[in-house]
Amino acid sequence: MNAIAAVSRSWGIGCQNKLLFHIPADLQRFRHLTAGGTLIMGRKTFESLPGGKPLPDRRHIILSRNPDFEREGIEVAHSIRDVFALTADSRTEELWICGGGEIYRAFLPYCSRCYLTYVDADPPYDACFPALTSCPEWTVTDDGGVETDGVLRYRFVNYKNRAPAEA
Repeated sequence: MNAIAAVSRSWGIGCQNKLLFHIPADLQRFRHLTAGGTLIMGRKTFESLPGGKPLPDRRHIILSRNPDFEREGIEVAHSIRDVFALTADSRTEELWICGGGEIYRAFLPYCSRCYLTYVDADPPYDACFPALTSCPEWTVTDDGGVETDGVLRYRFVNYKNRAPAEA
């Protein structure tokens, strides 16, 4: 299982159910890494996708407390246990945790890898990613170096979890 996110200097990921950053290279990386895989996200994150619809070429599992929530083209889970049941036959490297903050906190212990885009900015946020730099089980495996999109400076950093929890 993998996690993927774009984070600010203070680990912020969103504000008012919108991403903090729109960096074309980050979106391209997300598409490339997750294509053909399974996206696991919360209902609010799903509803923030373009048109509130599933992204192409990916399976979508949406975690929601609402027992009546359903949308075309997705599968709904109501607990972490439900997610693991729905993904029992999936290859773990094809599973992608992609938001929001509560979902990251719940699933990060089960992830073996994390793909972050660190953005050198600190806008206001109301959702955040767990600070991996404070988690000794997570180590950096690749730091792509600083890039810029003309306005924002960012870098792609990959982490590995030395001791992922069993599902």
